[in-house]
Amino acid sequence: MTTENNIAYLAHVRQLPDGRWIEHFLEEHLLAVAALAAEFASVFNSQDWAHLSGLWHDLGKFREKFQQYIKSVSGYDAEAHIEGAPGRVDHSTAGAIHAIEKLGLQGRILAYLIAGHHAGLPDWNGEAASLFQRLENGKARGYLQEILLAKLGISLLEQPCPTSFPSQDGSFALWIRMLFSCLVDADFLDTEAFMDESRKDLRVGYPALNELLSAFDQHMNDKTANATDSPVNRIRAKVLHQCREKAELPSGLFSLTVPTGGGKTLSSMTFALNHAVHHGKQRMIYVIPYTSILEQTAEIFRKIFRDENVIEHHSNLDPDKEDSRSRLATENWDAPIIVTTNVQFFESLFAARTSRCRKLHNIVNSVVVLDEAQLLPPEFLAPILHVMQDLSQSYKVSFVLSTATQPAFSPRPRFSGLRGVQELMDDPNGLYVDLKRVEAELPRDFNASRTWESIAEELQRYDSILCIVNSRADCRALHALMPRDTIHLSALMCGQHRSEVIADIKQRLKSGISTRVISTQLVEAGVDMDFPVVYRALAGLDAVAQAAGRCNREGILPGMGKVVVFVPPKPAAPGLLRKAQQSGQEIMRLTEGDPLTRERFEAYFRHYYASLNSLDEENIIGLLDMHNRAEARRAEFNFRTAADKFQLIKEEGQTAVIVRYGESEKLIASLEASQNMEPHQRRGILRRLQRYTVNIREQECRKLMTSGDIREIFEGCHIQQTDTLYHPQLGLLLSKEVVFEPAQGVV
Repeated sequence: MTTENNIAYLAHVRQLPDGRWIEHFLEEHLLAVAALAAEFASVFNSQDWAHLSGLWHDLGKFREKFQQYIKSVSGYDAEAHIEGAPGRVDHSTAGAIHAIEKLGLQGRILAYLIAGHHAGLPDWNGEAASLFQRLENGKARGYLQEILLAKLGISLLEQPCPTSFPSQDGSFALWIRMLFSCLVDADFLDTEAFMDESRKDLRVGYPALNELLSAFDQHMNDKTANATDSPVNRIRAKVLHQCREKAELPSGLFSLTVPTGGGKTLSSMTFALNHAVHHGKQRMIYVIPYTSILEQTAEIFRKIFRDENVIEHHSNLDPDKEDSRSRLATENWDAPIIVTTNVQFFESLFAARTSRCRKLHNIVNSVVVLDEAQLLPPEFLAPILHVMQDLSQSYKVSFVLSTATQPAFSPRPRFSGLRGVQELMDDPNGLYVDLKRVEAELPRDFNASRTWESIAEELQRYDSILCIVNSRADCRALHALMPRDTIHLSALMCGQHRSEVIADIKQRLKSGISTRVISTQLVEAGVDMDFPVVYRALAGLDAVAQAAGRCNREGILPGMGKVVVFVPPKPAAPGLLRKAQQSGQEIMRLTEGDPLTRERFEAYFRHYYASLNSLDEENIIGLLDMHNRAEARRAEFNFRTAADKFQLIKEEGQTAVIVRYGESEKLIASLEASQNMEPHQRRGILRRLQRYTVNIREQECRKLMTSGDIREIFEGCHIQQTDTLYHPQLGLLLSKEVVFEPAQGVV
């Protein structure tokens, strides 16, 4: 394919095994990307913008310097050469300049997309790599004039200005990120189809959601038929029925408020699948706060829908569960069922990097279940709720807030919250009465702390008991005072270790073996243990309720289970945990009767959110002009800065250490011998080792490096060096004084 001056311009080239070359001509690539991007954006009525971005995204490849570059580095033309220093040639700035030259202020929207389609969405101004500076530099260097020398057809350069815009209530910045997603995914897919046809074939053939719904219904029918006729199972069946009934409600925002043990996981899936099929939605996304819960939930879904139809997307993914198709699906979420984390889902919605933004357009017209919705990070709650409202109103996304402790998201003065949330249960208050399986015992004096010794003595009166404390240090301190067979659970144990211990706990309880467990709060959400007695260190009311959900879960005790709240020797760490503890104490202190009723959670969350300094501590809303429509029209956004600041888990101050536990010994040996491996082979080993990592503070890392207990085998990769650093019961030992000894006098 040639231009008016009869020159064939290349977008990509590849060489066949027999030595022949295949050309991907540039105009062909531009037209294909434009068509595919427009198809993606048509779901939110912005196909004209996406089409134009695709048409102009690689205009810079018409520069003679780029054509020389691609021929030289590929080996396509041995005679081609590039004057000056070697390296990539800018091929994205020229199209951005052209967009502004032709469309003025509206062209800035396209300029963000085009200039960022490889490097990621930039800030408008404020740094050397800003969009404004790139445009100015490109103009000074004559990038646009260079592409005009190619004498392109007028149909390629002269296009009408798009007229569609997002709704007045929507976020302009989110709309641009959605367009960006359409462009970069279309660009990736068209390039991939040319460069590797086998990968293209792996991306097709998923079943329709109505087929998956049939499989799910069959599973639930079998499960119901085999369930014992107990009060708890009758309530679970009632919850399931109501979720199926409500599935035809119009697309929007929903809450599923059911006490712990009420069957929320499968009931929420019942609603999501039926709702998606009824409204013609394209996929179901299940968002979970912790990877430990995610792995458990994904395993349930895989058994129902088959492995190939369920995509897990999180940092601890086991490569043994991956295949080529699932790895491709995590790139852009084009599978029918996605199971992912809060971190992956929400950081992607505020991301600037191409790789993370690529999936965004596949969130459009989907059903998103937020499991344990009370765990949305409060320091980013304002921008999170804002983007959820926008996705619901402008992008056909239905959200389900699924939890036993529904947070107070209703709008009120100085809190925009979520508008129009519909509850799926007919009588949630009645469910709390019907599913009451525990009695809560509160401290007589919330100001009188107890010693670990007195708590340990009390715990030993029970054959089976779970005690949940607020920190890893507290967990170790209390565990050291307990009998030798007491089980320890904390985040100082690697993920594989924790999974094995949790499986052992469940089996012991099922077999009626005496089981005492001291744990941090990692067991509170989604881990379906069932103890007759649970002790909980004073914390937020939601944490107390989640702890209570591990007590008499199946309702099989002759009476009520027992949940004891105690005041630990020292308060929770300063910050969010301390604020939650103080709010929980205030609500429980004023409580008459049962502290775990639905009304108490509303009061607790209102108190807790009001106690925080900010629900947008990094000013994400301000950086993206999410509330100011007039300012947003100028399209001067800080995409890169907002993305850098929107980190649900702060990377700074944390170091992951690979520990020696189980299979990791062999994997560490392979990693140490990986210096001459291909990068993808080393990445495969590192992914397998993620199940054997423990996160510690930077100062703790430095201390262990100095003592020789860990070492850095290459930048950012730390491994356990000494055999005694990782304890088979306690996990990583951060202090030489912390060693396991049975309590005095205990055999």
